[in-house]
Amino acid sequence: MQLIFVLGVLVATASAIRGIWSPCGLSMLSSITPMTEAGRGNRFSRTAGWFLAGAIVGGLSIGAIAAAGAGLLALADLSIETRWAIGAVAAIATASIDLGVFGIELPIFKRQVNDAWLRRYRSWVYGAGFGWQIGFGVATYIMTAGVFLTIALAVIGASPLVAVAIGATFGLVRGSAVYLGRSATTPAALGAVHARLDAFGPTARIAALVVQLVAAVALAGAAWGLVAAAVLAVGSVAAVAMTTRSPRPAVHA
Repeated sequence: MQLIFVLGVLVATASAIRGIWSPCGLSMLSSITPMTEAGRGNRFSRTAGWFLAGAIVGGLSIGAIAAAGAGLLALADLSIETRWAIGAVAAIATASIDLGVFGIELPIFKRQVNDAWLRRYRSWVYGAGFGWQIGFGVATYIMTAGVFLTIALAVIGASPLVAVAIGATFGLVRGSAVYLGRSATTPAALGAVHARLDAFGPTARIAALVVQLVAAVALAGAAWGLVAAAVLAVGSVAAVAMTTRSPRPAVHA
């Protein structure tokens, strides 16, 4: 269970970071800034705090759903080796989606939060509401199939506590992204924030893929031995090398 928990936290973190580059994530970094909040008569620190709190609750919500699955899986009393094998297969599948093997085009579920909330509601409402949707992981644009692997690992840990912890990690990291815009006090400063994000976008995409492949290799090695892990590791290095030579175009709002 410890291996699954550690990998679940790593995948959750990488997947949450990758979500920053979704149209919804980039929109949040333009909509909730010191400059825009001042224009609405609000304080950025307060709205950002509500956003982070909402994202954590969103992560706990998806974690609670996974916890129900983990509880049911615990009743099946599968061996840890079997659960490692299931996790390895899941990681291979999600990494393959990110690689485009199955013809599934990322992002998945192209939905944004309703920006009309910014005009209709108080800052704590849209801050917490937007945060919850972002932290839930599957309510808006899904930039990496690592989000699904996060949920899968939370379930196959067969521990509701582990599932909730993995979900909370995702929500915490995803919600913390709002503070990337804390320096955006002017239009020029906001432009600089997005320029830096554009520069790091390809790296975040590759990192999300690499973490999934690392999870696949680690779980395959635990379930099937070093030979299986070595073969998968060689294939993973080749896949990443091909991906870095032919990067996909960035997705913009």
